[in-house]
Amino acid sequence: MLAMEKDFDSKLRIQETDDNKNNNSNNSSNDGASNNIQRSKSFAFRAPQESFSIQDFELGKIYGVGSYSKVVRAKKKDTGMVYALKVMDKKFITKENKTAYVKLERIVLDQLDHPGVVRLYFTFQDTFSLYMALESCEGGELFDQITRKGRLSEDEARFYAAEVVDALEYIHNMGLIHRDIKPENLLLTTDGHIKIADFGSVKPMQDSRITVLPNASSDDKACTFVGTAAYVPPEVLNSSPATFGNDLWALGCTLYQMLSGTSPFKDASEWLIFQRIIARDIRFPNYFSEEARDLIDCLLYFLWTAHLKVSC
Repeated sequence: MLAMEKDFDSKLRIQETDDNKNNNSNNSSNDGASNNIQRSKSFAFRAPQESFSIQDFELGKIYGVGSYSKVVRAKKKDTGMVYALKVMDKKFITKENKTAYVKLERIVLDQLDHPGVVRLYFTFQDTFSLYMALESCEGGELFDQITRKGRLSEDEARFYAAEVVDALEYIHNMGLIHRDIKPENLLLTTDGHIKIADFGSVKPMQDSRITVLPNASSDDKACTFVGTAAYVPPEVLNSSPATFGNDLWALGCTLYQMLSGTSPFKDASEWLIFQRIIARDIRFPNYFSEEARDLIDCLLYFLWTAHLKVSC
């Protein structure tokens, strides 16, 4: 077990202190120049890597569960501070070659600073798990609010959509595509404001303002399929490189879900969902206002027509 932990630590190490590795340094510099993404061999974190133990926290309810992680409410015993603690399984991460994804999410969250993006406070690890202490959004997921109410009013949807647009504008200006915008990843503060969470699928684009380590990346190509089936744009299904429009398409799907209570391309299987996305088979309920239809049309139509041009 100790050997496994040391092996994982060596793969996850963020700062490189060996000055004799000049060849690797030169290679990483060349790689960075080739795709215009800022890369560095060392990184000074705003959110420190602490030596805490899970026993230092009083764990509460589970906020959410993913393929290799779960997020739980965690109260630091000595300070009383409450966090959303993301707990990630080291064994699964290593087995599924997800180390670079985890590193990139950590590095990106550390450099983002916007009221509409969840904040990373610190990280720590033990033999079995990695931990990210994130800002706790006590209002829960937007998805839960939609489910509880059935659907939101246009005033509510307009407010939430405007806050998502504000945060996405910042994220895109930083040269990042989130690639997994959906109601489950839009969290609410106690006073009802939106914060975008879960940057596990994030993609730095060319000329990104984010500093990335040479071995921390989400994938080799921006066209790699990531995200959630019901919110994936046709360009990704067509294996075209992802763009910032990916997030706008997902915002259009999310806005539709706010107003109707269900995703616009919902169907019995992923294959049928994808067929509806490719055909842009979207049906508006009668109670949608013209303004809502026009906005959703604008968010979904541009990428769909771009997909047709690529397909032809």
